Amino acid sequence: MDHTHRHGDSPPSPVFSLLPSRLPLEDILFCVDVDAEARSEMKAAPASSSSSSSSSSAAAAAASGSPGSDAVPGAADPAAGRPARPAVKRMDAVKQALMLFVHSKLTMCPDHRFAFALLGETVSVVTNEFSSDSASAIEAIGSLAATETRYAKADLTQLFKIAYDEGKRAELQGRLLRVVLIYCRSSTRPQHKWPVKQKNFTMDVVYMHDKPTANNCPQKVYDVLVDALEHVSQYEGYILETGQGLARVLFRQICILLSHPLLRCIQDDLDIPKQVVKKTLAIEAVPTEDSVPVSSQ
Repeated sequence: MDHTHRHGDSPPSPVFSLLPSRLPLEDILFCVDVDAEARSEMKAAPASSSSSSSSSSAAAAAASGSPGSDAVPGAADPAAGRPARPAVKRMDAVKQALMLFVHSKLTMCPDHRFAFALLGETVSVVTNEFSSDSASAIEAIGSLAATETRYAKADLTQLFKIAYDEGKRAELQGRLLRVVLIYCRSSTRPQHKWPVKQKNFTMDVVYMHDKPTANNCPQKVYDVLVDALEHVSQYEGYILETGQGLARVLFRQICILLSHPLLRCIQDDLDIPKQVVKKTLAIEAVPTEDSVPVSSQ
């Protein structure tokens, strides 16, 4: 009997190799909402439990006069007389987040480039050219300021026109254009009259809003932003929203947007950042007359 397909005679499986290739560099256009809602104050971060517990421990030790403690009875808590931390406004947090993004992105590759624009009723350009110079980017970020005007509309047509033209220029240079819109209005739905064209740029959105009320409709605004993103985005664009009003949430979201559009999973599969939770293993021991209690420390 001729065993032609013995295990040892099987032909070697083909070897798959992925040739190294460089991702296209990015030109990133930030468009920041300057409506009066960008002047809203954000929530203060709660005081750390460690500091509060240490203060209470010191106060208890001083009151009890326990030997060996360094606390002086009647001494004032240094944290008690500390002035309250000034409230952070949305625009201040946005500027800090943009600085974080620029420094982090240039650390990954110093050849990425940035430009900035403002969104009032329509879009106006802050910097006419994309630049990889961090100093000029920080200067442009520092010039951003929210107005005292509540704009009746937010027209994104000019933003898409600028992005489309810059996207064609980026393609000729072998680069990739991305637009990052930071939007702060809880009841004004953005609009545009941009026709269906060949998509040549990617769009991300960070949406900061108030809690829903009788006068606010952040869900409707969010839905319109999703539609706009899907209408123009060439690759996977992310829309990240928060109504918590915490600066750390904004910083977390801006770090997610550091990801290159060609390396992204779809947003439905996005599971970062993960919550760091201390996991404890509960061991239930069945007491018997021979069992001896064992300390868990």
